[in-house]
Amino acid sequence: MATVEISDATFQQTVSDNGIVLVDFWATWCPPCKMFGPIFEASSDTNEDIVHAKIDTDANPGISTAAQVTSIPTLMAFRDGVLVFRQAGALPAKALAEVVEAVRGLDMDVVRKDLAAQES
Repeated sequence: MATVEISDATFQQTVSDNGIVLVDFWATWCPPCKMFGPIFEASSDTNEDIVHAKIDTDANPGISTAAQVTSIPTLMAFRDGVLVFRQAGALPAKALAEVVEAVRGLDMDVVRKDLAAQES
């Protein structure tokens, strides 16, 4: 699956309507973002079952602010609509592959139980 561009308007639906979603917060002027872009794109080609979404922080300040993105690139991983991973900085291909496998391996019943316990 090719990388998809999302916006403030489509962010929530993209995250909610898909099993695993990786979101790359980036900007056109950001050199580390430009380095990470091809790695992210290659991951989308390799992992066709995962939505790889990019959001331009300059064009979409609303979600960037709401998500407290203070450094770019920032990668967020969502599974079943739940944020399960967040890291600022460009990841090498191997590290991104490890994130993908870790997110795939999560027991979401345990994650939801842990979240519920934290909220109590």
